[in-house]
Amino acid sequence: MRIRTDDQVQVISGKEKGKQGKVLRTDPKAETVYVEDINMIKRHQRAQPSPDGRGQGKEGGIIEMEGPIHVSNVALVDPSDNRPTRVGIRTTDEGKRQRFSKRTGEAI
Repeated sequence: MRIRTDDQVQVISGKEKGKQGKVLRTDPKAETVYVEDINMIKRHQRAQPSPDGRGQGKEGGIIEMEGPIHVSNVALVDPSDNRPTRVGIRTTDEGKRQRFSKRTGEAI
C-alpha cells in the first residue's frame, strides 16, 4: 500500500466523496485505511469492570468510531497544492525508495 499513517487523503468515491482527513491507521492485509472523522460508525459497548475488581473500568454505551475505507477509494493529497494525486515509487541515488506525486513529480 502506498498510503501510510499520518498521510492527508481525500475520499474519491462513496458517501463521503470529496472529504479530506488524516489517516489514523492502516490495515495492509485487508487493504483498508481508517481516516479521521470520516465513515463514522456507531458501536454498542458493554461496561467493563476494572482489572483489579475495584472501581469503574470502561464505560458502556454507544461509541462512535471511524470505520474502514478501502484504499482504492482514497487518494493522497499533494502537499504542494492540496489536490488528490496518484503515488509513485522511485529509487534515489543512495538506493532508498521514495514516494512521489505523479501529478507534480515532487517527493512526498
